Formats: sequence, C-alpha cells, structure tokens
Amino acid sequence: MTGVARRQVTDQLRRGVRAARAWGRAARPGDPGPLPDFLVIGGQRCGTTSLYHHLAAHPRVRAASGKELQFFSVHHGRGVRWYRGHFPHLAPGERTFEASPYYLFHPSVPARVAATLPQARFVALLRDPVQRAYSHYLHTRSYGVERLSFADALDAEEERLARATRGGPDRPAAHRALRHYSYVARGRYAEQLHLWFAHVPRERIHLARTEDLQADPAGTYADILRFLDLPAFTPEAFTQHTRRVDPGVSELTPALRDRLTDYFAPHNARLATLLDWPDPWPG
Repeated sequence: MTGVARRQVTDQLRRGVRAARAWGRAARPGDPGPLPDFLVIGGQRCGTTSLYHHLAAHPRVRAASGKELQFFSVHHGRGVRWYRGHFPHLAPGERTFEASPYYLFHPSVPARVAATLPQARFVALLRDPVQRAYSHYLHTRSYGVERLSFADALDAEEERLARATRGGPDRPAAHRALRHYSYVARGRYAEQLHLWFAHVPRERIHLARTEDLQADPAGTYADILRFLDLPAFTPEAFTQHTRRVDPGVSELTPALRDRLTDYFAPHNARLATLLDWPDPWPG
C-alpha cells in the first residue's frame, strides 16, 4: 500500500469511528452534547490546523471530537443531534468549538449556521490567494486526487466546478469538485464574505491574515482570544501543524504567478474595501 493510500484509509477510518460515536450519542435519550460556542470557518490551506491546535490548548476550551466535522457543508442531512454528539459536556466556564475550513467557501453554509448557531462567533484566516491556490494544488495532488499539472488544473477549474455543480452545490459530486479543485475560486474572499455578512452580523466574524499568524503568532492569537472573550493564554509553543507536502520543483512559475496576481487584483481590491485593509497582502 502506498503512503497516499495508507493515509486515505487512515483518514476514512478515523472519520468513520468519530461519526459512529456521534450516532451512538445521538441515539441515546437526553442531551447528546452542546452546540459549539464558536467555529473556525476557514480558509483552507490558511493555517486553520495550527489555529485549531492553539485554541484547543486553551485551558477554558474543549475541542470537538476532531477537526473538520463538515456538518454545515457535507453532513447537514445527519441532523443536529448527530452534530451535538461530537461535542463534550462542559464544566461551568468552559467553551467548545470545531474547525472546518470548507465552511467559508461553501455557499449553503452561512444560512445553515445562522439558523443553528444564532449566538456563535466565527474566526477565519485569509492568506495571499496566489500562495493559497498553489498550496491547495499541492495538497490535492498529495492525496492522489489531482493528476493535472498546476497550469492545466487552473485551465480546467472553471469547467470542472461548473459541470459538478449543475445539480446544486450539495450533491456528492459537487462537494468533491468544490473541495478539491477550487484553487482559484477559494481565493475570491470578498464573494464569500459578502455571503457570510448577509446572514451573520459582521461583528461576530473575526478576520485575520495567515501571514500575521505566522509572523506574530502570539499577537494574532491574543487578538482572537479577545474576540472570543476568552482569558489571555500563551501555549507552550506556536507550532505550525500541517500535512507535509513535498513540492519538488515548484510549478508556480513566474509566468503563472503573474497570471494569478493579475487575476486576483480586482478581487483583492474588493476585499480591501470590504475589510478596510488598504493592502491585503503586503510584500
């Protein structure tokens, strides 16, 4: 068995065990568990795994049964009791959360979240969309899902997503394409945030740059804790957590970088206006 296949099997088994435990808790009488107090909603390849671990380390926070429950996106049909079955019962003063980076991007999520979690708060990390797109490509390729070159994958993206979502964004084929092949689409952050702001008050959504979390993890983390009304806390280490991806020779050539930079320029301008970030990606 190859390393990719072994990782896929391990991930499937882990998700299966987690889901089965939630079904068991949901089937028992009584309260299966609380709803989360806050969510990390994205974006993908923007440092959400690291942030998840930093937040889970807080002494007043207890995380869900695992990262990426995907209830509001992929598994919404399983019902709220199943979702609640993933969260621990809390002592007074404790908070719980989950992190699913697909939430920021999937168009059905904001309305579902607003209906189910009317008081919750949300944290999103945004990364330079050019770097995010290539990191996403490497991630998808590392799972054996992407066989095209980066240039060909960019050329194929629009048709791939359009074909897969013709029957709506919640079909299995749509989820597969939206999760794996949305290299450019996920970097159009202003579009996604406009939809979120239409359903959730802006003051309940905290936006931070991935680059700031990397350059100043303590300060960025402290800002997030203040937003969540959590006591100040410093983890033992701000370790970066991510799946190792071996890029080999980079396919993000100067020509492709220029192409993506030009493509994202108007989208970045809209983001700058929306968030009052004069220069979203300095340097």
